[in-house]
Amino acid sequence: MTLAPEQTEPQQDDGPAFILYLEGSEYDDGLHRLTLWVRHLLLPVYGREVGSTAPWCSSWWKHPEAVAQLYGLWMAWQELTGPGSGATGPATWHRDHLTHVMAALRDPSGPFVGCKPGAHRAKEAPGMDPYPG
Repeated sequence: MTLAPEQTEPQQDDGPAFILYLEGSEYDDGLHRLTLWVRHLLLPVYGREVGSTAPWCSSWWKHPEAVAQLYGLWMAWQELTGPGSGATGPATWHRDHLTHVMAALRDPSGPFVGCKPGAHRAKEAPGMDPYPG
């Protein structure tokens, strides 16, 4: 995706749209497919135990950062582990994508701070002063 100086919205390349650019039923469908992947592959294989130093929110889809990070991880999974992805694709996915995303999401000060197993806590985004320009 690239933004030309005269554009206010990103242009799509030939690949699939990133979830943050989807709306309505397209967003709902993308999120549904993502939740299936998280539930049936990511968590059973890579979901380590939850603790104060590695929080997780069982309602992770209520956290926009988690949705964006996990969707990107899923997109990379599809590209690097699917048919035609070379023999080193899975190793590349683990090294370049999985480790970083899971560390960011499970960080004690990450998006799930304050969430407990079975208990989501909504977060307030930081504010921003108006740009003076």
